[in-house]
Formats: sequence, structure tokens, C-alpha cells
Amino acid sequence: MINDSNSYFSVPHQFNVYLNAWDKQRPIPDDNQLRQMQSTGLKLLSEVKALEANCLMQLRQLDSETKSIVEFLKLQSRKVDLVLQHVLEKETQTGQQYQGLQFGGSGLSIQSTTPIEVGSIFSCHMYLHAEVVAVLCICEVTGAKQVEAQALDLTPASPLWHIELTYIQILDEDIEQLVKASLNVQQKMLKLRKQQRNDNL
Repeated sequence: MINDSNSYFSVPHQFNVYLNAWDKQRPIPDDNQLRQMQSTGLKLLSEVKALEANCLMQLRQLDSETKSIVEFLKLQSRKVDLVLQHVLEKETQTGQQYQGLQFGGSGLSIQSTTPIEVGSIFSCHMYLHAEVVAVLCICEVTGAKQVEAQALDLTPASPLWHIELTYIQILDEDIEQLVKASLNVQQKMLKLRKQQRNDNL
């Protein structure tokens, strides 16, 4: 479960989010109950990624001659992750689908065509396709800001809402996955900016 919600930053990224309203009269699940709520595909992906991370960490502690082995195993693990993600995405999704805008180790933001009341609680499935990350957590709406959508041709602009959600129950290993993914996204953004600057010189 997350304790210090101010200790992580968020990065802009597009991803899929599915929200299911959570009855406030219902207790917030503990770690074990949250794991039981995970689908088979989500459990499998989480277990495989944990095993991969542990294996690669041990290999990195060996001498430099193992570098090529590490790279090969990273490639193999990437292939397994992609297959598992494909299986996961084929599972029937429940809840309302939203477009994710930002994510990090503390929370996420989404785009909605309707307002969502601050204080509302949801069970939340996040699917970060590019980073091969899938997470189930419990979130609370902590902010809702109306923004104007860009008008397309002669179509009047429709109002949109940017909704901020904070994790109120999430597994520690999932926080670690999200933090790593946010760092990867940030590195890709910095590399792209550097490349664009060089192209403009």
C-alpha cells in the first residue's frame, strides 16, 4: 500500500484505463485481497516480471563476460512479456474505459467527457502497452478540471475533464513497476528532445 504520495513524479503518456466504481461502504482491500482481485493474466504477467527482474539483477552482479548473456535474456524476457500482454489484452475488460494522460508511482490522470466527483473511489486497471505494464489498484479522485477540447474543422469544441486519481491501495511491486516505467518514459522523452534539437541545428 502506498504511504507517501508526494515521493513520486508523473510523466505524460497515453495508455488505457478501466474504472469500476467502488462502494464506499465496502472496506478497501488489503494486499492479499487485492491480489485475489487480479485476473489470471495479470497475475501471470506480474509473476513473470518479478522473476525476470530478480534473475537479471543476479546476472548483473557477475563479471563483464556475462553482458551478452544478460542482453540475450533481456530480449527473451521482452518477447515473453509481449506475449503475456497480448493474452492480457484479450481478456474481457470491465468498467468504463478512459484515456490515460499521466502516470507515476503516486497516481494517474485521465481524460473524461463527463465530470467525476472528487472523493469518488474506483478499482482501476491500468495498461501501459509500450512499457508492458498492467496494474490493478484502488484509486480516489482528488481533482477534476474542465478543459476545452480542440475543435475539428467546423465541429464545435466539446468540454473535457482532466481527472486526477491517487492510489489508496496498490501493491509495492506495482509501485516499483510504475516508477521504473515512468523513468523509462522520461528517458525516451529526453532522448527525443535531444534528437530534435540536433535535427534543428
